[in-house]
Order: sequence, then structure tokens, then C-alpha cells
Amino acid sequence: MSLKTRLVDDMKAAMKSGDKARLAVIRLINAAIKQKEVDERVELDDAAVLAVLEKMVKQRRDSISQYEAAKREDLAQVERDELVIIDAYLPEKLGEAEINAAIEAAIAQTGAASPADMGKLMGVLKPQLAGQADMGLVSKLIKARLAGG
Repeated sequence: MSLKTRLVDDMKAAMKSGDKARLAVIRLINAAIKQKEVDERVELDDAAVLAVLEKMVKQRRDSISQYEAAKREDLAQVERDELVIIDAYLPEKLGEAEINAAIEAAIAQTGAASPADMGKLMGVLKPQLAGQADMGLVSKLIKARLAGG
């Protein structure tokens, strides 16, 4: 079952059960997906839907940190609740060891040897690890690996 189909099914279930919070978040997700499809005039596949979800997760995390800095715990909690629902649609996160193994495989594949080759590595790893790893962490691990030789 595709991610978009699962979202539609979950939206129907949330409507029937009266789960307004879940319904609102799923509608936000569907709206973001539809917006991207309209903007780019394409039908999004699961990888592109994952990219939309990752962006939404990043937005929620940024909002949470800003709300906490402004001492608005009520708004931060709303964002945390949305984050939990969005996270449920993302694949299970990889551990640091698995990410390092993927980096090593990509280095072997591309022949990357210096920090200047980081773009090549990210180009290979980004589609491979989409939704499964925080790309900020991946970037940090690549920098450390290439700097260390």
C-alpha cells in the first residue's frame, strides 16, 4: 500500500472515530502533498511523500525550539503532538552504525576521499536514506569521516 493510500485510509478512520487531532494533522499532510503535486505538476511517489513528511517534521522541530525559547509551552505541546502523528508515517530510523555502514559503502562506490567530495556522497546517500535518517546527522558523519581520512 502506498503512503498516500494509507494516509487517505487513516483520514477516513479518524473521521469515523471522531479523532479530531489526528484528522487535522492528516489533512495538513495531504494538503502539503497536494500542494507539491500542483506546484510541480507531478504525481508524488512514496519517496517524494517521505520528503514532504521529513520537511514537516523539521518544521515542527524548529517550531518547538522557538516556542520553548519564548516560554510558550502550550504551543510547543501542540507541535509535539503533531510531530508524533507525522512520525508514525516515517520508516523506522537507522542507528549511527547503520548510517556509517551506508557512508562507507557510498565512499567505496564513489571513490570519495576528501571533504570536496561531500556533494557526491550526499547525492548517493540522500535517496538511499530518505526518511530513515536525519540528513543533518548524515552530513556531520560524512564530514567527520572525510576529514579523518
